[in-house]
Amino acid sequence: MSKRSEELYLGDMLTHAQLAVARIAGVTRTDFDTNTDLQIILTHHVQIVGEAASKVSDRTRSAHPEIEWPRIVGMRHRIVHNYYEIDPNVLWTVVTERLPNLISALEKFTPPEPPSA
Repeated sequence: MSKRSEELYLGDMLTHAQLAVARIAGVTRTDFDTNTDLQIILTHHVQIVGEAASKVSDRTRSAHPEIEWPRIVGMRHRIVHNYYEIDPNVLWTVVTERLPNLISALEKFTPPEPPSA
């Protein structure tokens, strides 16, 4: 079993945040509310961001307190363990407001193309 580097997890966070934000571009709130497939796609990207964040070391987390590590990982836990309680309002806010901020923060210290696994 290979051990992934932290840079790969940070790259996963950045990539899936970017994919979610790109997928919601031009989408209205009404479109989002009526498109279950879109909600599932975005939920999956947010889940991956959270899972990757859970693999980032305490040292890196401490070096980047501008990132809300516990909230990101907590969102992943809610999606996985309480999937039946996913609030579309929260998902919308995460994708439209929080992920763009996360992307900006990650781009400052994450290599544009992390090394392969």
